[in-house]
Amino acid sequence: MPSLGHKKILVVEDEQDILQLITLYLEKEGFRTVSAKTGAEGLRQVKQEKPDLVVLDLMLPEMDGLEVCKRLRSAPDTALLPIIMLTAKAEESDTIIGLELGADDYVTKPFSPKTLVARVKALFRRLERKPDENSTQYHYGDLIMDLARHEVREKNTEVPLTAKEFGLLEQLLRNPGRVLTREILLSTIWGYDYYGTTRTVDVHVRRLKQKLPSLNDAIMSVKSLGYKLKEPC
Repeated sequence: MPSLGHKKILVVEDEQDILQLITLYLEKEGFRTVSAKTGAEGLRQVKQEKPDLVVLDLMLPEMDGLEVCKRLRSAPDTALLPIIMLTAKAEESDTIIGLELGADDYVTKPFSPKTLVARVKALFRRLERKPDENSTQYHYGDLIMDLARHEVREKNTEVPLTAKEFGLLEQLLRNPGRVLTREILLSTIWGYDYYGTTRTVDVHVRRLKQKLPSLNDAIMSVKSLGYKLKEPC
């Protein structure tokens, strides 16, 4: 992947003041930006500009952010495109739906532009992190995670995962039998001091189980704490 300074970010936001502020701070950090003010325009820009990441407002004219996210995730070319959603506090239920549809992260309005930039950088770092040379693969039943290839296969069939889903699975496979609290998972996978709801972790665990049904019983919920992966037999 290109260096941070060469990465292109699409900002889909219909409020001009917010759009300009986000663009200003991203470009100040060396990112290239393109923008769109409607959901339909955002989809067109994705095809035309091929961005490395999308900052997507939830409330958009013509087509809302949830529909845009759903369409991006359903298309093979954009199924793994990193998406950060912008939401208002009153839209928490929609935020959870957005995460379930495949958004990697979200920022609640009003927000500090520095916070958004930090989360953009954290997501890119997660995608670019070099695997430990001593453990580039994990095996669990019929599942194989190849860190070097950034690939997960089950019964020899590749299973596409978003960056956060991949990171969550990696942490579980690295620590079989160990309880991982939601706070630890947020800190490790999201890569910043997270002050939002820990429900984000629950949503990503549910999505991971949907994509890898063989882990339904293997990933265990530990009441009031977090999750653990059963040790392989």
